[in-house]
Amino acid sequence: MSDRATDTDERKARKRSGRLTVSPEKDHAATRRARQTEDERLLERPDRPAFLDSDPWRALRILSEFVEGFDALAAVGPAVTVFGSARTRSDHPNYALARKLGRLLAEEGYAVITGGGPGLMEAANRGCQEGGGLSVGCNIELPMEQGLNAYCDLGVEFRYFFARKTMFVKYADAFVIFPGGYGTLDELFEALTLIQTKKVQGFPVILMGSAYWAGLLDWIKGTLVTEATISPEDVDLLRITDDAAEACRIITAYVTERRAKAAATHPETRAIDQAAASASTDTGRRAEAET
Repeated sequence: MSDRATDTDERKARKRSGRLTVSPEKDHAATRRARQTEDERLLERPDRPAFLDSDPWRALRILSEFVEGFDALAAVGPAVTVFGSARTRSDHPNYALARKLGRLLAEEGYAVITGGGPGLMEAANRGCQEGGGLSVGCNIELPMEQGLNAYCDLGVEFRYFFARKTMFVKYADAFVIFPGGYGTLDELFEALTLIQTKKVQGFPVILMGSAYWAGLLDWIKGTLVTEATISPEDVDLLRITDDAAEACRIITAYVTERRAKAAATHPETRAIDQAAASASTDTGRRAEAET
């Protein structure tokens, strides 16, 4: 028998299951599952359906987190994401500082987004409520229970860190980073990486607490820059202050500049409401000129 005939017979012997094609000779968990028809799998009644623990089902749960997050936060408006330790007590100076920042941001018209937990997250949410702003918490399911703090007007629960991280970045005009541990550092360096690699448009990343962050900044300048693992200008992606009012000024200056640039863009690239308003103005001017 020719090689072509043999190859044709092998292809005919393979079993199709949806988009999958499997060899009948291969005994493997992946091919055994594919040999079942879709109806067989659908009508099986195990004690706990295996699909609940499968990666395809998990992908749907992940998708649902993005959909629910986008749906919940779409109308938040201008916002600032604030990070910091969940372990900071309410009598610590940093708690008072985060609370003050939350209030000032609210008074400037910003919503405040946090991880929704206790400590400095609670302080920022609390201050935002006191300032009359929208206080948002994106909480994460952890082995040790971390409930949503009492100062969130809008809370969204997440199973997956990466879905939650997307919400922090997508809906924020700036990041403010208070002293914190690994989780805070994770959010800090993720933001810097996104900006450095130009995966997102640059936005202010402000470190609150010069004494706390001094050692990290010395290491970044003395080791990372010296070893050429980052460029000297990458250090400028960070701002540092001890003053909540100054942090607000930095954010407002950035937002004002960005809005001015958006207003100067070509009409076809403006937001719909801006383009409509511009078109209405132009029509009015033409009518005046004709009369």
